Amino acid sequence: MSEKHQVVIAGAGGMGSAVGLLLRELGDFEVDLFIGDADAEKARTAAAWIREGSLLRGEVHPFHLPAAGTSPEFDEALSRGEILLDCLPGKEAPRMAGLARRHDLHYANLTEHVEETEEIQRIAAGASRGFLLQTGLAPGYVNVLGHGLYQRFCREHGTDRADRIEMRVGALTTTARPPHYYGFTWSPSGVATEYVKPANVLRDHRPTTVPSLSERCRVVIDGIAYEEDLTSGGAADLPAALAGKVRHLDYKTLRYPGHYAWIEQLLATVPDGQDPIAHLQERMEAAIPFMEDDLVVIYAAVEGRSAGGSLHRLEKSHLIRPSRVGARTLKAIQSTTTAGLAESARFLLTAEPQGVCLQSQIDPAHFMAGPFVAEIYHR
Repeated sequence: MSEKHQVVIAGAGGMGSAVGLLLRELGDFEVDLFIGDADAEKARTAAAWIREGSLLRGEVHPFHLPAAGTSPEFDEALSRGEILLDCLPGKEAPRMAGLARRHDLHYANLTEHVEETEEIQRIAAGASRGFLLQTGLAPGYVNVLGHGLYQRFCREHGTDRADRIEMRVGALTTTARPPHYYGFTWSPSGVATEYVKPANVLRDHRPTTVPSLSERCRVVIDGIAYEEDLTSGGAADLPAALAGKVRHLDYKTLRYPGHYAWIEQLLATVPDGQDPIAHLQERMEAAIPFMEDDLVVIYAAVEGRSAGGSLHRLEKSHLIRPSRVGARTLKAIQSTTTAGLAESARFLLTAEPQGVCLQSQIDPAHFMAGPFVAEIYHR
């Protein structure tokens, strides 16, 4: 491993810490890390967690990342870095992308927020560095998986069309109890947002938006029954990229049966004039515990007719549990989300693309064979 890269991580929570550990432990290059947070002590704790969880070489520098403006340590990190990995809440993504553009850094983020992603595309237009967006689990890995299945389907069946592409992900706990049948394993704000904002889909070959939580059904994956329903953000740019080629395409979130009915009850109580996302988040946090024992279910499928007219379906599923990386055990949601971010960082640092790069532009075969995704998803 002769190459060494300078990586700036914005956000020292579970995702920021995990991607730092993955880059040190699983990469085919060395890294020096700069990890920052609005809480300077949290940044120092995360830096120590990464250093002590990995015996590999490379420096890990904590820094204060102010909620607004900048700081001397942040300026120093940006001046030394080659890439900025954004693990902050989605509302911060345009700010971080703007700093990456200003300091001539590559940039990758995790957010599922659609409006912020569109703003970043404007910020990155004409950039000399690559901006790879929505690189986590959903959006992220599941879109590369679904697009790869579509490409394989077309090769194997002599066509360039499909009837439907389905992408499904559930970040779940190992147990679930009434009335909510759920436990938080990641951001409550992110959960509330994806339940309320509209979903981008393909319907009759055309991109459109439909209300989230409006197409619920029961599904059995690897012998286990779940409920699936539309949520926002998870389809990434595939509706636009595959318009005219795929009749129906959507992303749905998997939950244990009973959860969505409970969410509907909460949404029915939103007072007039109140933000439904804030209301839903508050009500969920009052009732749903945070839980450490988690699992992630991923499923993608492509269905359509071959050149000869027969109906075919390709499917792929994963069930990921917590995994050991270095001296640490990462929750399933941590490893599955940050494997895609780390793989995206590797692509940006080695391929040196310019401007915006979205999920439909990633080579599925190369992405799936990379060291981070291959280790986390195929171990």
